[in-house]
Amino acid sequence: FIEVIVVLIRQTSHVRVTRALRPIFLVDCRYCGAVRRNLRQIFQSLPPFIDILSLLLFFMVIFAVLGFYLFSANPLDPYFSTPEDSLVSLFVLLTTANFPDVMMPAYSKNAWSCVFFIVYLSIELYFIMNLLLAVVFDTFNDVEKKKFKSLLLHKRLAIEHAFRLLVSKRRHNGISFKQFEGLMRFYYPRMSARDKYLTFKALKKSNTELLGMEDFYNFYEVTGLKWKAKRSGDYWFYDLPHTPFLIFKGINILVKSKAFQYAMYVVIAVNGIWILADTLMIKDGAFFLRIVPWSYIVFLTIYGVEMLLKITGLGPSEYFTSGWNLFDFLVTIFAFVGIVVLAFDMEPFYFIVILRPLQLLRLFKIKRRYRDVLDTMFELLPRMASLGLTLMIFYYSFAIVGMEFFGDVLYPNCCNNSMVADSYRWINRTIGDRTVIQGYYSLNNFNNILNSFVTLFELTVVNNWYIIMEGVVSQTSHWSRIYFMTFYIVTMVVLTIIVAFILDAFLFRMNYSRKNKDEEDENGIVFETEVDKAEIDRLLEYNKQNGSSSFEISGLVKLSSRMTNNDQLKMVFIGRRLRTKSDLSIKMYEEEIQEWYEEHARINQMQQDQPLECILNSNTHLPSAELRQRSQTVT
Repeated sequence: FIEVIVVLIRQTSHVRVTRALRPIFLVDCRYCGAVRRNLRQIFQSLPPFIDILSLLLFFMVIFAVLGFYLFSANPLDPYFSTPEDSLVSLFVLLTTANFPDVMMPAYSKNAWSCVFFIVYLSIELYFIMNLLLAVVFDTFNDVEKKKFKSLLLHKRLAIEHAFRLLVSKRRHNGISFKQFEGLMRFYYPRMSARDKYLTFKALKKSNTELLGMEDFYNFYEVTGLKWKAKRSGDYWFYDLPHTPFLIFKGINILVKSKAFQYAMYVVIAVNGIWILADTLMIKDGAFFLRIVPWSYIVFLTIYGVEMLLKITGLGPSEYFTSGWNLFDFLVTIFAFVGIVVLAFDMEPFYFIVILRPLQLLRLFKIKRRYRDVLDTMFELLPRMASLGLTLMIFYYSFAIVGMEFFGDVLYPNCCNNSMVADSYRWINRTIGDRTVIQGYYSLNNFNNILNSFVTLFELTVVNNWYIIMEGVVSQTSHWSRIYFMTFYIVTMVVLTIIVAFILDAFLFRMNYSRKNKDEEDENGIVFETEVDKAEIDRLLEYNKQNGSSSFEISGLVKLSSRMTNNDQLKMVFIGRRLRTKSDLSIKMYEEEIQEWYEEHARINQMQQDQPLECILNSNTHLPSAELRQRSQTVT
């Protein structure tokens, strides 16, 4: 708004750097909670990061001064001619983008000058930079553990508080189903009456009618379960006639056998070798022949038969609950679409044919470590998306600043008075039968938002990034280097956090797999409970008396009718949900959690023993920031 007033008064445009702050409104919206958490984690990791970064810059300044005194006397060395050039050259050398070019003028005059560069890179690049990652990783790991501990204890505190509110004076040792059902009306309004009762039964471990405190502690684990009636047998085809049953049981045994799995691995390996051989035999850019190769049909037929055998042997529900089976299904379907594309010469869709080698990823299932790597990768995808969005926000801010200050600065044949003039000189040269064009660096500019993003990504990769920086500096001012150096430091912070996050997730997965070698995680969290016909009828009558809607009791009505028609006195239900990182953390920190609970109990006991006035006085002295943080965590 202020900028609009300024433009109206001055009647001319001006630098609008405040546009770079627009992502703040995006971060503040309710859909960007993950981005806010990432930014909070970045800021929490900043103090130790800044300490090590200060150490890194301190050594850089020392070596810059030393390099200026050692090499500035050489007129052929443009890298250390002034203190500023010396500092900038060593900053770029930290990224190895100008090595060994920065060393060669001094090295050509005195071979012993290489010791300066070797010592500098050993200290800065190989020691302090790795120390930076180690410190950030340790801080990140500590923040994650404290966050998990805080969330776990807040959940426990909330459960204890809810338990005290729900118990009655007459029954102070437990919660009845009526009280539990009243809680679930507020906590999970859309849960059916059947699922509420099954959740109550799954929580209740004792033979009494009441839900004790120890049972109620599992509230958060059980309330997210999806309940289904257990089949009368272990197979989906259990109720079929004898002959079909034997056929499907044979298929089930076949697809679960090791011989079948390893036979498919051999087929996939042969297919991979065949694809590699076909690729090496391609000539003259003829990537797609207008005919369908017979090898494509043979291997796809094998994959199609395997997919059908698994669906019929395991059943659709069990087949599609496995991530690997879902991956196989999608790749096979895309392969069938690829045959159609080749058969009907649908050139715009040839990219589908390129997806064939994805089948080779199934070979990683052979070894557990490979499975852990891929499982970690798939688990990280949602979080990596939010981290990518966080990085894009920084990109946008720097892109806007770059467009305001450096728009239309770089063009072909610019920068003629700089060391990087050759990179911007547009030249067509003929070498043999080919025409070679040089001077592509002029495309790395800040003329629009798309070019700015591409240029910033090239700066992030840091390969020859100093050419872009020096090109801009030659066209503007040496103060422009501040923009590029600041961008490098900011992206280094964000990327270090991302690397620390990946390391933490991978090491967590490895440690968990090592600790639970015999457990399979594909089934997730599973609870099993049994109900009889009398319970269902009493529950149905109870809900009718309390005026429950027909939608809430529809599941109970169907269940009661089904048990009556089949003369069933009892029925077993299975509740399943996906295993979250919180579940994995509970297993990983099992011993420490008991210590946390004991400490939590001692603190609660001390607070209960204190007079009310002391508690109120101690609460009044709590900082407001801490109160806000606690309220946010509970929320």
